[in-house]
Amino acid sequence: MKIDATLTPAKLQKKVDRVFELAGQKIDSINKSWDPSKGTPVFTVKGKYTSRGWTEWTQGFQFGMAFLQYDATGDERFLKLGREKTVQLMASHVSHTGVHDHGFNNVSTYGNLRRLMFEGKIPFNQDELNFTELALKVSGAVQAARHATTNNVTPWSPVKGMPGVKPSGYVYSFNGPQSLFADTIRSMRSLVVAHQLGHSLMGEGDKSINLLHRAIEHAATTARYNVFFGEGRDSYDVRGRVAHESVFNRNDGQFRCPSSQQGYSPFTTWTRGAAWIIAGFAEQLEFLDTVKGAELDAVGGRRAVTSLFLETAMATSDYYIDGYSAKDGIPYWDSAALNWAALGDVSKKNADPFNAFEPVDSSAAAIAAQGFLRLGSWLSAKGEKAAGKHYTQAGLTVASSLFSDTYLSADPKHQGLILHSVYHRPNGWDHIPKGQKVPCGESSMWGDYHAMELALLIKRMGEGDYLTFF
Repeated sequence: MKIDATLTPAKLQKKVDRVFELAGQKIDSINKSWDPSKGTPVFTVKGKYTSRGWTEWTQGFQFGMAFLQYDATGDERFLKLGREKTVQLMASHVSHTGVHDHGFNNVSTYGNLRRLMFEGKIPFNQDELNFTELALKVSGAVQAARHATTNNVTPWSPVKGMPGVKPSGYVYSFNGPQSLFADTIRSMRSLVVAHQLGHSLMGEGDKSINLLHRAIEHAATTARYNVFFGEGRDSYDVRGRVAHESVFNRNDGQFRCPSSQQGYSPFTTWTRGAAWIIAGFAEQLEFLDTVKGAELDAVGGRRAVTSLFLETAMATSDYYIDGYSAKDGIPYWDSAALNWAALGDVSKKNADPFNAFEPVDSSAAAIAAQGFLRLGSWLSAKGEKAAGKHYTQAGLTVASSLFSDTYLSADPKHQGLILHSVYHRPNGWDHIPKGQKVPCGESSMWGDYHAMELALLIKRMGEGDYLTFF
């Protein structure tokens, strides 16, 4: 991608304002037409949000968008909507033992509501605070209980000469205990928020399991097996490449192979999976700054954990920026899918959502851009000004493209906010409009939510403020 070094958060404020102007219309439209008995809105088909029963992992985005809209605009209608729907419909997600999506559902709702209170955006209410904090505590513990071990108990680091962290376990995906998804790093926010609230998971014999340590263990295992660092791990080892899934033998905990549920292959990078890694590790770096060093000693120490998170975030960010994104910073859905070669050199031209070969995925851009901004801010705060500026400008460049007329949906009849999102290309779930060869023109709950979160982060940065759950 070609990074625009002249962009600033202030220069993007008009685009950001437009995002929230349109977002309010979209939220109202969805709320008016949505029938809860038909499941959670997932993606649009011909501009209308529809459900797709796989797991109900997008409901937190639906109501989280209302909280973000209130945060950005102060419109009380959206605060009321978010509150009411969270109370009515999110409780089952708090106690859901069958998914790896607690960070998506519960931090986006209960977490946003709690955050608004602590930021002084809404009046302090002890009962509401107790309600949100209990939900976040239980969510973090339930998510942490979905745990499997590996046979690897040797400390490991992607950085030569650095102390390591043991990649000895993970929170497994809905596929079962053999499966580690790249996506799940984003749910570690549920574990660390619960830890911040003083909670732990109680196991057999009243054994207390530290949620922070479990989150770090999961991050280490994800970095070790789902992310590549150009060290000759296999014939296709490129620094920053991400495998969507890692598969383990549950008889002995041994790693067996990379896999992919939503990407083209185990040896290409499904770009939304990579975006979850970029955003997840960058956000966890921010969280580490709130943790006392003594709390990290049992998992290798601050230096080991920080270097692991930083190198993983940087490697995957670099591959996005220099490896597979188009000139404008928008990626196609996979780094080397079947018809990828027919696209030509994607780095030399802007992404084309209407091409005849492979779809773009705007949702991957929205997620990754937030990760770039968080990584850049973190590095700048540590005195790494040049590196910090590089990733910050990359994030702003992607946001500028994403908030342009090509991707921002201004049609009042279209319920999506950000166009050209892709859900599950291998399964053929995405709508292909008449006259087109690949999916295009549609939106997703996760793409819209993360675009709003990205816009709110840029708005805060432009005002000399910041957006964080920690």
